[in-house]
Amino acid sequence: MVYQSENVLKQFWGFDQFRSNQKAIVEDVIAGKDVLALLPTGGGKSICFQVPGLIRSGLTLVISPLIALMQDQVENLNRRGLRAKAITSGMSYKEIDYILDNARFGGLDFLYTSPERCQSALFIERFKQMSIGLIVVDEAHCISEWGHDFRPSFLQLKTLRTFHPDVPLIALTATATERVKQDIIDQLELKKVQVHEASFVRENLHYQVRKTS
Repeated sequence: MVYQSENVLKQFWGFDQFRSNQKAIVEDVIAGKDVLALLPTGGGKSICFQVPGLIRSGLTLVISPLIALMQDQVENLNRRGLRAKAITSGMSYKEIDYILDNARFGGLDFLYTSPERCQSALFIERFKQMSIGLIVVDEAHCISEWGHDFRPSFLQLKTLRTFHPDVPLIALTATATERVKQDIIDQLELKKVQVHEASFVRENLHYQVRKTS
């Protein structure tokens, strides 16, 4: 069943409308466009891929460098009645095999994993056989050597697109200079990318400088 984005937002998250910038990002992703989204921490980045992930046909693959973040998002999605799993370090081969089979045969809405895991032969073989609707790269600044958390494994993520060349990719980050933004676009080989950047001004934050002895 195809839902309008606001209906999905209301049904699963209980919100009547999107925050500023979220709507345009969501609609571009639903339309199958590559997207680079820069939103401040707490700006609702996960909504920007979770809503279109439910609307687009197929599995949403979410690649993140942070295990705690993956587990938190999986738990939140499960509480909303959505089918989500994360593959993390410490899991046995049997556990990983079971989750990948679930993803392969349509038993999951969202699959979370790390960029390192995406390079394993087991993952790649199953990924080729999956019906993928959307690829998500979270904390995308990690792909850039000009970013503050460079992770070389991110550089290999573009190879995933060779197996599903028509699947859109959304890259999200809360921190990127102009140089880092261009590096993300180049390294992920984003095509006709739509760049969305929200204001990082926080009206509720105030700075005060005091001179001391």
